[in-house]
Amino acid sequence: MNGRAPTWRPRLPPTAVLRHDHVRGGHVLLVPERVVVLRGSARAVLELCDGTRTVEEIITRLGREHGTPEDALRDDVVAFLTRLRTEGGLR
Repeated sequence: MNGRAPTWRPRLPPTAVLRHDHVRGGHVLLVPERVVVLRGSARAVLELCDGTRTVEEIITRLGREHGTPEDALRDDVVAFLTRLRTEGGLR
C-alpha cells in the first residue's frame, strides 16, 4: 500500500449500527440488507471511524493503544476500511 494510508476520514453511514450480537456471540455491523460479523479488532477500528480522523490517525491510535507498530497494522486496516467502503458500510 505504498507505506501511507489514505487521507480519507471514514465514518459510518447514519443507517449503520454497531452492536453485540448474542446469537453470534460477537460484534456485528448492521447495514441495510446485511450483517457484517466483526472479528479481532474490527470493532475497535470502526469505533474510531467518526469522520474526524484520517485513516492514518486511526492507525496511529490503534498502534498506540495496542502497543503494535503502525507498519504492522497499516495494510490490514486500509484493506478492511476500503473493503467496507466499497460494500457501502462506510462513507
